[in-house]
Amino acid sequence: MPAILALPHIWKYLVAWFAMLLVSIANGVVRDLTYGTHMSALAAHQVSTACGMVLLGLVIRVVDRLAPPSCAREAVAIGLFWATLTIAFEFIFFHYVGAHSWAALLANYNVLEGRVWVFLLLWIAVAPYVFFRLRRPV
Repeated sequence: MPAILALPHIWKYLVAWFAMLLVSIANGVVRDLTYGTHMSALAAHQVSTACGMVLLGLVIRVVDRLAPPSCAREAVAIGLFWATLTIAFEFIFFHYVGAHSWAALLANYNVLEGRVWVFLLLWIAVAPYVFFRLRRPV
């Protein structure tokens, strides 16, 4: 059985993750410059998260078409790879560069307070498998 996400393959998915990062940054800029100024920070966070799920879903669908996973295990590995990169980027960049406290970063995971960021991370983790299955039903 071939190694999941062998080195030649992983570069395609790393480049795709950087494209997802750029889309996410653009989503945040649009939020901050437009609708985010007309609603509460929580509502803007929720709208931005929903928009991010749609936008990243489109990117992931394109990646699925251009560089399809060879099997379901690879699709799962890609999603977990992307989710891990996203979480690592969020905590490292926003803590050390953005100077956000660890408590503020962890607050984004509090669904009971209306923070829905965790659903975006879950979507990133499962979307490659979802699109793989849509393309190749069981």
